[in-house]
Amino acid sequence: MSEQSPYEQLGVAENASFEEIQDAKKRLTQEHQNNPKTVQNIEAAYDTIIMERLRMRQEGKIKVPDRIRFPEKSSEIVNSSAPDTSNNSYSWLKRLLDNPSVPEILWPGAVFLILAVIAVFTKAETSSPLPLLLAFGFGANIYFLNRKEKLFWRAFLISFIALCVGLGGGYALANLMITSQTGIIFNQEQFASLFTFCLFWLISSFIR
Repeated sequence: MSEQSPYEQLGVAENASFEEIQDAKKRLTQEHQNNPKTVQNIEAAYDTIIMERLRMRQEGKIKVPDRIRFPEKSSEIVNSSAPDTSNNSYSWLKRLLDNPSVPEILWPGAVFLILAVIAVFTKAETSSPLPLLLAFGFGANIYFLNRKEKLFWRAFLISFIALCVGLGGGYALANLMITSQTGIIFNQEQFASLFTFCLFWLISSFIR
């Protein structure tokens, strides 16, 4: 091999790209990994070619990529930049939000719409079915969430928070509308229930 040119030792043409030279070196090194002498000749040929390319670069004949001139530095740059990508401040939001299909939107919508219609036509009575409707909606929300990630306690926690926010926000909005003398056709319980069902639908459709 010593009588061959460095390019012939690597089995590449003299106008080969840096990628082709690197690939040839890696391939030959793997093929002759049990022959230290041959591997040494291969690495020497590679170094000779790189030095020649660098000399040509200094003469302005070719441009040598930085990853070839400083492979260690390029590796450090890639590794140091990796955490910045993984620590993206919006990555948690992307993991939380879902991109549902049409059926995944319509099925929860149909369930919560039926519950909302029943709540609307419920009259203020001593034995109001609203708590039962809310309980059913709470269970439905857990089901729709759990079938996505198969994490029951996560689905339960999100649904419980949605229930609290929905009822609290619904009662607050109803009181605000009454205080501001805005026309409201539902009582406070009905309005809070409708608000909660809407929140359930949004969460079950667009949250993982």
